Amino acid sequence: MHATIYKITPEALWREAEATGRFTGAPIDLADGFIHFSTRDQAIETASRHFAGQENLLLVAVDASTLGEKLVFEPSRGGALFPHLYAEMPLSAVKWVKPLPLGSDGGHVFPDMET
Repeated sequence: MHATIYKITPEALWREAEATGRFTGAPIDLADGFIHFSTRDQAIETASRHFAGQENLLLVAVDASTLGEKLVFEPSRGGALFPHLYAEMPLSAVKWVKPLPLGSDGGHVFPDMET
């Protein structure tokens, strides 16, 4: 199991979650019935596929071990197993939140994901 999983989210949506004390997901999460996450190795492709050219994004690192049985790794892109959370995400599971700015090449510049 992956110790840390990642959520890419618009900053405004995350600030709303911080203000209300709960993260229920982005519109795509609500439509699909679960919160989409990526592993470290999947996050860059997720950003380029689903968030291309978007500014004001945050990368949220989450301690997967705190999410319990509602976190399920399921096949998605090309059969890879992606973490899906079938519940609200408790803010207590968050390890850190860092900006995910666009670089001069138009791709997102990822922070150090080890810390």
